[in-house]
Amino acid sequence: MIEASIPVGSPEQLILLFGTSDQHLRRIRESTEAKISTRSGKIHLSGPESAVLQATAIFEQMRSTIGSEGALMPHQVDEIINNVVGNSPKSSAKPVDVKRAGRTVRARTPGQEAYIEAIRNHDLVFCIGPAGTGKTYLAVATAIEALKAQQIRKIVLVRPAVEAGESLGYLPGDLLSKINPYLRPLLDALGEMIDYDQVKRYMADDVIEVVPLAYMRGRTLNNAFIIMDEAQNTTVSQMKMFLTRMGSNSKVVVSGDTSQVDLPSHTRSGLTDAIARLKRIPGCAQVILSRDDIVRHRLVESIVRAYEEGTG
Repeated sequence: MIEASIPVGSPEQLILLFGTSDQHLRRIRESTEAKISTRSGKIHLSGPESAVLQATAIFEQMRSTIGSEGALMPHQVDEIINNVVGNSPKSSAKPVDVKRAGRTVRARTPGQEAYIEAIRNHDLVFCIGPAGTGKTYLAVATAIEALKAQQIRKIVLVRPAVEAGESLGYLPGDLLSKINPYLRPLLDALGEMIDYDQVKRYMADDVIEVVPLAYMRGRTLNNAFIIMDEAQNTTVSQMKMFLTRMGSNSKVVVSGDTSQVDLPSHTRSGLTDAIARLKRIPGCAQVILSRDDIVRHRLVESIVRAYEEGTG
């Protein structure tokens, strides 16, 4: 049994380290056998030597993250804990170069690492997996990396506007207003990697285009990085139309979750069809992510498992 202490600069820093309602602290207690308390402006640790050393390393890495980014998100705490405790192997993939405010996008699971490498090495990539596995986020990050390296001239983000149990007709506004909610996740991913003003300039200059799938018909895109999100909601004919928009020196990433198809019953998903139809084409890669690759809130993995297993 050993003891250790970590000085805390201010009450505000302690709140950042422990998290809202002590959520970070609970994760550390769940992952190590160290006893943790606070006293006289310090975090006090006690317990088996290995547990105290692990908890100390976790807190030090958390302090470093707060120092560089000014905040600490739950997924970052989980990543730090996994790296220190050894539950998650470190990625050997080269980080994606989309630094913003000191942040670097890295693969956090072997599946994500395979996804990034597939995008870098193939002109057409299909990726399927449950919610929270980073399908859209990593594709957008890799597209921005290619744009910064001047490998492509344009990023095109595409999404089918399929009604998920609701009707578009009753929504207020014109067509663009009705479509905007479907494109929002792509804009959110962009906003995490590029300053808002830069995104607006890119969109005004047509360097970044966010477009509903229906608007892709008749186009040919050269020197472009084209991402289709929520591809499980395309029909077979829509998928064919989309894939044949690919021009010279272009790259296409198609992602979706085949467990969340919102098409009418008895309508075959274009994503499922394309994966089966194109699996032997040279230059085309397919990546399957699982619940082990989920990097959102830790409850998301449990939610996905419950639905997969039919728990009720």
